[in-house]
Amino acid sequence: MMREMERAFSVEFKDLEKELPKNLVRESKTPEGGVRKEIGPFVYGYSVTIGPDGKPVVREFGNVSRKEGKAWKSIQDKREPLVDIVTSDRDVRVIAEMPGVRKEDINVTVDENSVVISVESENRGYYKKLDLPGSVDPKGAKSTYNNGILEVTIPLRTTRSGGVRLRVE
Repeated sequence: MMREMERAFSVEFKDLEKELPKNLVRESKTPEGGVRKEIGPFVYGYSVTIGPDGKPVVREFGNVSRKEGKAWKSIQDKREPLVDIVTSDRDVRVIAEMPGVRKEDINVTVDENSVVISVESENRGYYKKLDLPGSVDPKGAKSTYNNGILEVTIPLRTTRSGGVRLRVE
């Protein structure tokens, strides 16, 4: 395992800086007159839950995407938040973990089949587009943000209409 990790760092990460978004590479002067580079942050994680069919559902989050046989596929300047979708007979709830942002920086757009969550701030950026498990009524959607958790509740429906932008409370 250690040899594989060494190979990944020496071979696969060799040209990493060239592929990174510019805001993930920072340079600063050292007191000795040299230049110090900071790269990152890199965030990768996953959650595993059991789906309604009894099979495991793996959801990845962060700003690093994996690819089969490689340590990474791409690195983005925005993180994917950890998200859960909870469906009931009446509505769909989207719960996203986005610590370190102000509610004023959160943009949520809902249409009848999807939700887009994005955050533009100096410290952090998040982006996630989610396909919903049914047709919803975007005009009845509500959202709240408290202690780093965004919760969007959207009523289910059978007819279709245009998308709406939500105000985060």
